[in-house]
Amino acid sequence: AFLFQTPSAVQKIKELLKDKPDHVGVKVGVRTRGCNGLSYTLEYTKSKGDSDEEVVQDGVRVFIEKKAQLTLLGTEMDYVEDKLSSEFVFNNPNIKGTCGCGESFNI
Repeated sequence: AFLFQTPSAVQKIKELLKDKPDHVGVKVGVRTRGCNGLSYTLEYTKSKGDSDEEVVQDGVRVFIEKKAQLTLLGTEMDYVEDKLSSEFVFNNPNIKGTCGCGESFNI
């Protein structure tokens, strides 16, 4: 599968979408930025794009933009909360290098 969601990620997306009845799920993409080239983006979406790959887990729909599909292959999407922050984290087995900020990566 392209993307595996942990139970905490599924639960968080369900919570976030509860207040957004016109949105069908979230979309994952990649943007060029940071010291190592690529960074993931996550946004609400109202529809599935023509070239999006859809991953459904426990009723949660995640759409993956075409240009993000290769970089996300086999990736685990987690939601992590600690004292300092709460965020979605992508644990990607294909990543060759990251930078100290943890925001960007290269493959």
